[in-house]
Amino acid sequence: MTPAQLSRTVLHTVRRAVEDDELCVAVPERVKVRTPPRPGCGDYATNVALLLARGERGERGEGDALVIAEVLRRRLLRTPGIARVDIAAPGFLNITLDAGSHGELVRTVVSDGLRYGHGDSLAGVSVPLGASDEVRAALVAHVVRGLVAAAGGVVVPGHGPVVRPSPLSGRDLLTRLGPDAARWALLRPAGHDLPDLDPSRLLSQREDNPLFRVRYAHARTRALMRNAGQLGLAPEPQPESGAAYDHPAEIGLLALLADHPRTIEAAARHRAPDRLARHLVAVADAFFRFQELLQDLSHDRLQSSRPSSRQSKPPAVHRARPALADATGAVLAGGLHLLGISAPDHL
Repeated sequence: MTPAQLSRTVLHTVRRAVEDDELCVAVPERVKVRTPPRPGCGDYATNVALLLARGERGERGEGDALVIAEVLRRRLLRTPGIARVDIAAPGFLNITLDAGSHGELVRTVVSDGLRYGHGDSLAGVSVPLGASDEVRAALVAHVVRGLVAAAGGVVVPGHGPVVRPSPLSGRDLLTRLGPDAARWALLRPAGHDLPDLDPSRLLSQREDNPLFRVRYAHARTRALMRNAGQLGLAPEPQPESGAAYDHPAEIGLLALLADHPRTIEAAARHRAPDRLARHLVAVADAFFRFQELLQDLSHDRLQSSRPSSRQSKPPAVHRARPALADATGAVLAGGLHLLGISAPDHL
């Protein structure tokens, strides 16, 4: 279940509670869910009960918010895919998905591939966008058009995007940086920030280069999949027994993968490709934390786990974690593709 799907689920739950006269509130147009700021608070959190209580009285009413939250909690617990719902004062709902939802998310990402996150979230929405001869503004406008199309919206004539111009021409940028690093340098900073065009930082093959981390993380996912294939391991995101993904590193990475569609929508709606670029850096960094769990997938240490005609299938974790790595690679490659940056399988 992605954040967008969960948002719709919570909104539907509010609407049904109103229709059944269990709540007397104005049904909002949208409900936002967010990843909690600290571990132990579920997979997602929403302040919808607080907003509904505020709408009734015009100010925050803690008692009303807690009552509304309890109504929604009971109803959400009946929803397939939701394992637990907790209430935190003054009225937040902390929602934990079941293991099947995590596995289904991974399966969806792998199935959709580069198009994961594309959809119709901006259907019927017009995003104003103007043309420009300045190299950075022109590049941002070009990428935003692709983001809007990916989210199902339509670009109409307008102003902007408003960005600080590049001090170098397009020709100079390509000469100094090459196409990938030049695009990253102009797209990653927020529009009001001056881009860093230092080749020593943008072209370095080190951890302190965010573009290198993103592309290296993608290459590592591809290497892991090649390794798994050589060992006869068929990735499977939802093993027959036990929770597929329950380690904090797995949960953190899954939350970012689930947030990819909303990131594309936000980047398109706000004409801000930097949101997608920063999201890819976060995904890459979460993958490197998760990668420590994949040490057992090295070729040397898994020789004893190679299945044979006399052995049962490899342990479930040896199939679930490569599937999550595969999904991560799809998100990184798809995001880089939307930015117009290559995602090589080897670095």
